[in-house]
Amino acid sequence: MGIPTILDTDIGHDVDDVWALAFLLKCPELDVKLITTCTGNTIYRASLVAKILQLMGRTDIPIGIGIPLDDNPHTHDTWLDDFDLDQYPGKLIHDGVGAICDTIMVAKSKVSLICIGPVPNIAAALARQPAICDNAKFVGMHGSIYRGYLNAPKPAREFNVMTHALACEAVFKASWEKVITPLDTCGNVILDGERFARIREAAKQQGSTSAASICLENHLLWFKATCDWPILKRMDPQLQSSILYDLVAVYLGFTEHSLDMETLSIVITPDGKTLIDEQGQYVRCALNWHNKNEFLDLVTERLISAPVSSCISPQD
Repeated sequence: MGIPTILDTDIGHDVDDVWALAFLLKCPELDVKLITTCTGNTIYRASLVAKILQLMGRTDIPIGIGIPLDDNPHTHDTWLDDFDLDQYPGKLIHDGVGAICDTIMVAKSKVSLICIGPVPNIAAALARQPAICDNAKFVGMHGSIYRGYLNAPKPAREFNVMTHALACEAVFKASWEKVITPLDTCGNVILDGERFARIREAAKQQGSTSAASICLENHLLWFKATCDWPILKRMDPQLQSSILYDLVAVYLGFTEHSLDMETLSIVITPDGKTLIDEQGQYVRCALNWHNKNEFLDLVTERLISAPVSSCISPQD
């Protein structure tokens, strides 16, 4: 079996979470034990997770509903359509924080806790059960060390840190192993050219239950809902993806092979900066790519691989 894995996601605003979840489900290195939804309307987010799991035949994975805080626009409502979470055949856990604690504590080997949104769920889990640090590794799409959004030469206050910065500070101060992809490496990940064309073709050939189709449908409908965002003004959604920040965190859940890593002493400030400071905690940071094409090819190959033909039964 693969590495026991939990995904904590704020799926339903930026579309990169959809791509990350689809990629995660195509990674045999990761044995997904739980997916939790964080911040905003966590029931809406859980509905998106549930629809994707049902389409991809993975209703065996429990869904934990996290803490609802600071809602943002529901940019995936059109794709979600009339999906009814009450009719979902898989396991729903309304105490998502408790589910995180329980899943980590019973795991037979160290859990990759992959976090691709703000981290109030994780801070709450640490407060409830500090011993989770002993059996989990925090893997996050968080921060900005030397470069900011769109490869800007100065670091920025990154969204997942800035939103609930005190929760992020608690998570980074915890004693577990910490690995992050800051904007330095995740802020320039786009699928375009032949890779994007192959995803479009796979979506057409494989149908609505495929990872490629789920990603492409969400991508196109999300773009219609967000095309007034300044960052998207020059983007042609028929030719490329948006920036897929969260894919890199999933990749780090099982390998660092294509990345240049450095261990830095990091502090999170109350206003959401990610600073190198000798008073901080050691964090392994993905600062550069040494083979980005290898990573993009891996993502593409997995997303276009044929769907599993039958559904796995839900876990007891």
